[in-house]
Amino acid sequence: MGYVPFSKTGSELLFQLISDWYETKSIIIMSNLEFSQWNKVFIDPRLTAALVDRLIHHAHIVSFTGESYRLKNALSNN
Repeated sequence: MGYVPFSKTGSELLFQLISDWYETKSIIIMSNLEFSQWNKVFIDPRLTAALVDRLIHHAHIVSFTGESYRLKNALSNN
């Protein structure tokens, strides 16, 4: 998530889905963006804050750092 910004309607629909699933279902989201940059994706700062709040409340956040495997693999094939 984070390559293309959501429209206002898309952001609201995703928020509604996450709100409906909050504390009842598992959700996995992958993004190259830090939470502080999610305003670029969802535009509305209040909606973004509420969405992140629900996502991280019981979350296990896994952060990967280091070289990109795809980039390293592509460079080694040249």
